[in-house]
Amino acid sequence: MIKIVACMKVKAECLDTFKTLAKELVEKSRAEDGNVSYSLNELIGDPATLSFIEIWKDQAAIDIHNATEHFTGILPKLGELCENTQPVNLFTEVEF
Repeated sequence: MIKIVACMKVKAECLDTFKTLAKELVEKSRAEDGNVSYSLNELIGDPATLSFIEIWKDQAAIDIHNATEHFTGILPKLGELCENTQPVNLFTEVEF
């Protein structure tokens, strides 16, 4: 499985619009084959710092997700509502 963490700082005046768009993205992404988990999370003490945390079955599932209409349509709109974004990081779990 692959975990994705995508962090961003949303403009304070755009927070409600961001969350409305993000809700649609989360709901549609959760319905995709290969998605294990998809959530929007806010930083404790700073509700304008948000992170999408996603878990996907494999890279093929991510590639399909990245080409979906909901992802390609909503993501640019979310970006316009942000002060800045951080690099998107992909993780795999360390097995002990």
